[in-house]
Amino acid sequence: MQNTRRLIVWALVAALILLIPLAMRFTNEVQWNEAIVYGVILLIAGGFYELWQWLKTRARAYRFAFGVGLAGVLLLGWVSGAVGIIGSENNPVNLMYWAVPAVLLIGSLLSRFRPRGMARTLFAAAVVQMLVPVFALFVWPAKTSWGEAGVIGVFVVNSIFAMLFAGSGLLFLRAAREHN
Repeated sequence: MQNTRRLIVWALVAALILLIPLAMRFTNEVQWNEAIVYGVILLIAGGFYELWQWLKTRARAYRFAFGVGLAGVLLLGWVSGAVGIIGSENNPVNLMYWAVPAVLLIGSLLSRFRPRGMARTLFAAAVVQMLVPVFALFVWPAKTSWGEAGVIGVFVVNSIFAMLFAGSGLLFLRAAREHN
């Protein structure tokens, strides 16, 4: 039953991706670059379905920790991309925030998603989150525009994200204790 459901979900994703170029045939409003983005979004949605199925096999603390960490990185990407954390969204300093998801991805893969390794990964992500504005302040001060929030406001916003990651790390530690 489970494999049938997964097969249906992925067949639906594939069918929708194949329908995008068909829509381009009947209207000029859809461009190829948009079609590629839509296809990637559909693949990500299918990936989230797989992730949800995998997380159902984990303990409650693990699932909650994973959700908090995932929410933190999605919010970070949204905020830094849409309005920018340091200055505006056009400020190139905001590109340094890509280090946080990179740390999360690499650490998660190296720890093989085990709770204790995930905890270390989330704590490292919290440290990297706080190092971005420090780096911008001391290493790249001439090119950094802090915007209306100012230096203190930027550090407050970063501390909120760092607390999300650290909280997720603490939840992963709890999941590791429950696992043992």
